Amino acid sequence: MADLQDELHTSTELGELDDLPESLPEPVPAEPYAPVAASGTTLLERAHAILDVYPVADGYSGLPWALRHLPWYDLELGESAVDTDVPRLREGHVGSLLWSLHLPEGLDGDRAVGATMEQLDLVKTVVRNHPEGLRLAHTAGQITDVRNCGRVSVLPGPAGAAALGDSLGILRSLHALGLRVFTLTGVTWASEAGLTRFGEEMLREMNRLGVVADLSGASPDTIRRVFAVSKAPVMCTRSAARALRPHPANLPDDLLAELGEAKGLCMVPLTAEQTGPTVRDVADHLDHVREVAGAECVGLSGTYDAGTAHPQELADASCYPHLIAELLRRGWSEADIALLTWGNFQRVLRGADFTAHAAQQRREPSTATIADLDG
Repeated sequence: MADLQDELHTSTELGELDDLPESLPEPVPAEPYAPVAASGTTLLERAHAILDVYPVADGYSGLPWALRHLPWYDLELGESAVDTDVPRLREGHVGSLLWSLHLPEGLDGDRAVGATMEQLDLVKTVVRNHPEGLRLAHTAGQITDVRNCGRVSVLPGPAGAAALGDSLGILRSLHALGLRVFTLTGVTWASEAGLTRFGEEMLREMNRLGVVADLSGASPDTIRRVFAVSKAPVMCTRSAARALRPHPANLPDDLLAELGEAKGLCMVPLTAEQTGPTVRDVADHLDHVREVAGAECVGLSGTYDAGTAHPQELADASCYPHLIAELLRRGWSEADIALLTWGNFQRVLRGADFTAHAAQQRREPSTATIADLDG
């Protein structure tokens, strides 16, 4: 992190609502990508202009695993073998993204811990080898500073909870190495039955460290118990509206409403499987989540390079302006788009950092084991 800190400088975060214009744009015509009468600007041009100020914080990228299978690549020059490279990130106005460390099914125990460490090492190597385009970041302030330096910030995570090996010490070690998001599925202490006593202790230690809990794919009982126990905001890195598409990772309306009450974040994936085959289907999910959970609880998750199909209009990381243009066509305000693309993600990270700072003043690192609490 030393090279990052040397280059970064203090700045005002773009995600703050105080930065929004005093007078918001008027609703736009209903025709797709039609000119705005007052200025002659098309919706797509207007989308680019908004994203210049409020770039996309992408909640999920499968790029690390995809790069493992390439003998050579150059993300700064451009890489056609994957959906994500620096030129397309810049064309799509992506300012930050989470790089998933999820592993293939079947890995658990020491194998999961080791494979996650290897993935994390790969993330750091890739970022280090592409200094003109990418920078590691771990906090909301660092993300903004990286953006102001003209780079794209990379946050390692989410990783699967299996990587923790039922150990609070491993959680602390992975956090020290840069991991900031864990998905609470696939372990005995966060199952269909909900969080166990050890699971609650793991969550409290995550709060103390500033690690964000990802609830995509978690059981309803686990999700509700996390809402009750966690002092920090949570996120769902890949969840859309189950009322519109019955995918198991999508959230029903009652959980969306509870997520909104908990000030969490639902990051809607741009995939045909979870949201539908067109950009309008994705926008329908964004409309629905905003209506049920609130404008402050919806975000974007490209889910590129994760082995899933995407709508034709959203084929790779360069295509975000087309989605924003569709939302403008539907009458979304610049304020709500700013929250969707940048502000809500920043708020969750700031909330995690604030909670961690407060918890560290009153709570020592936990030494509990799963045998102590669940044995």
